Amino acid sequence: MGKGKVENVGIHAMEIYFPSQYVDQVELEKYDEVAAGKYTIGLGQSKMAFCTDREDINSICLTVLHRLVEKNSINLHDIGRLEVGTETIIDKSKSVKTFLMTLFAKEGATDIEGIDTTNACYGGTAALFNAINWVESSSWDGRKAIVVAGDIAVYGKGPARPTGGAGAVAMLIAPDAPLVFDCGVRASYMTHAYDFYKPDLASEFPYVDGKLSIQCYLSALDNCYNLFSKKMRAIDPNFKGLLSLDGMLFHSPYCKLVQKSLARVSFNDFLNTPYEERESKFPGLSQFNEFKRENTYFDRDVEKAFMTYSKDLFEAKTKPSLHLARNVGNMYTPSLYGGLVSYLVSKSPEQLIGKKFALFSYGSGLASTMYSINICNDMSAGSKLEKLINSVNESVSLLEKRMSVEPQKFSDYMQVRTENYHTAPYEPSGPVDTLFPGTYYLIKIDDQRRRTYDRKL
Repeated sequence: MGKGKVENVGIHAMEIYFPSQYVDQVELEKYDEVAAGKYTIGLGQSKMAFCTDREDINSICLTVLHRLVEKNSINLHDIGRLEVGTETIIDKSKSVKTFLMTLFAKEGATDIEGIDTTNACYGGTAALFNAINWVESSSWDGRKAIVVAGDIAVYGKGPARPTGGAGAVAMLIAPDAPLVFDCGVRASYMTHAYDFYKPDLASEFPYVDGKLSIQCYLSALDNCYNLFSKKMRAIDPNFKGLLSLDGMLFHSPYCKLVQKSLARVSFNDFLNTPYEERESKFPGLSQFNEFKRENTYFDRDVEKAFMTYSKDLFEAKTKPSLHLARNVGNMYTPSLYGGLVSYLVSKSPEQLIGKKFALFSYGSGLASTMYSINICNDMSAGSKLEKLINSVNESVSLLEKRMSVEPQKFSDYMQVRTENYHTAPYEPSGPVDTLFPGTYYLIKIDDQRRRTYDRKL
């Protein structure tokens, strides 16, 4: 059935979910008694979505999966693989994927491969690669795959808390897709670091070394981008790095880091340019000729000069991807894919056909990959692309229908989550009436720690 080489494997449909409540970052600055602009300008964040104790990783993944299935009229017997990427672990043995099977089992669809993949914010990308590799492999039986990436990002009180967020993305993977993954150019960088990790199983909160985290992210970016460019040049000798790409998307812990990352890519392009061509391509930047990549992660002069140089490139190639990140916060594994959704809804299908995007995925600890997606330019792909964009546009428009919660109430909700993180039996106290229609929510955890969910109609 699934024999023979398949063409144009990629994303046919996407769906996104974010919680119905958020806290405003301007109000949070006042509440935390920090300088005005610390979160809004310093981090580049506007609003931060959060979950009360009514939602957990199982419920948000159920919500986004149900939305994808419903809006695209998917026959569950047509799905042969379901893969989850998350770092929000509520069971050391039972995968989130098994909870998602409740939707499939109702239809008698139980022959479905795949489980959870975990490594900080990289799990969604690993799950996506697994699904694509499956469709391209001899194991493929002709059915489609679904990838779900979801997380609830929470931090303790203090400077890291405004970099939280929550959300989930679901993607339908199959051949002849409008968003096609390039073959043979994925560039990965994997190494060991204690930049961000969650060794305390009794807490939702991570251990974070903020400065090391930024250094790890940027060095992973350097490594991935240079290897990606090398692999691209092997296929297309005219590949000019950033200038040959129509879009460049990044995992977004906070929006300011993404802007600095694009500047970093320009700095790499500068270092990769022969001396004699630098002045014409990078006017006024020759004072950085002798600088070394590894010595410049915290060099303000380099950062400032290349942020200025790349300002227009950022506006065109990256900024459209930050709409969700700015208004939802860091979603961890779905963050990069929220960036893809944001970019797609910022343009018309006609503007996107034939375009190429590079995507940089980073997960602390550390795992990272840069890869590329082409927007297919045959006519049938145009209508598929239009359908995909219209569908996610509906979900993105829910940003305007959310409820703002004052910081004190947000802080109280976080306190309830923290205090009851390991409590059983447990009945959540968070409101149900504020949830979006179609949202799954937790009803109770019994004395055997079994969780029961319902769906808001």
